[in-house]
Amino acid sequence: MPTKWIANFNSVGSTFNIIALFIVLIMIPAANTRADQGMPKFKPASEVWGNFYEGTSFPNGMAMLMSFVAVIWTMSGYDAPFHLSEECSKANIASPRAIVLTSGVGGLFGWFLQLVVAYTVVDIDAALESDLGQPYAAYLLQILPQNVTLAILALTIMCAFSMGQGCMVAASRVTFAYSRDDCFGPLSTITKRVNRHTRTPVNAVWFNTLIGIAMTVLIFGGELAAGALFSIGAVAAFVAFTIPIFIRVFLVGDRFRPGPWHLGRASKPIGAAACAFVLLMVPVPMLPSIRGAELESVFNAFG
Repeated sequence: MPTKWIANFNSVGSTFNIIALFIVLIMIPAANTRADQGMPKFKPASEVWGNFYEGTSFPNGMAMLMSFVAVIWTMSGYDAPFHLSEECSKANIASPRAIVLTSGVGGLFGWFLQLVVAYTVVDIDAALESDLGQPYAAYLLQILPQNVTLAILALTIMCAFSMGQGCMVAASRVTFAYSRDDCFGPLSTITKRVNRHTRTPVNAVWFNTLIGIAMTVLIFGGELAAGALFSIGAVAAFVAFTIPIFIRVFLVGDRFRPGPWHLGRASKPIGAAACAFVLLMVPVPMLPSIRGAELESVFNAFG
């Protein structure tokens, strides 16, 4: 597609994601059938905030850190603004503002969705072990009529498609940028080629598509292979994001020249906290949920 079409498609997809999220946040509390099953409409706050679900064999503190793996992935959308900054007007303002707004809005509404799930879920073990193989779908069937569940799942599928399309745009933009600098060696002559009809790097798009398909094949290797793929991706992404923050906070110091839109005096403390969080979290996604032989194999891999 031409660039203008891609931009419009992305705008529609982003808007649809936000609208769909609002709809789901309203539908689940309003339509849940917990009361019909002889339970209170919502779990008591003491149960939600006072109990740990023992989904791993690790202590509660480590289990809580392991739950951040999902947060790492849901918060990763803020990388798109700086991947696409070369194509923005007033990028020194629009790009950092988009990074902050994306992470802030995504984190806030993601937190709301987590609260909705925590206050309405009936049986976590049943959702995880359902024959459906989709814990979210199994959770919805626990608390919602089937037609409402299907409607929410349909919205989820459409949101996932539009999100995947947005990720493909950002990934292809990065591939094209690396190809211009010949980072892929002889392959760069192909991936940096711009299509004369659409005036977009179509080859870079197909390059990312083929890699994505190849990585998806790993799901046939079982849960361990798929889990390793997600864990490695999460670690790699956050290390890559944190390197320039670390350089700015700990190496550049006062020589750094901020742009017109920045965090001011809060920049260094926030940057230091981000580096500390990533340093703490890097080993966590690599840990298996069950200690023992699997954990020993992880240590052997790092060794």
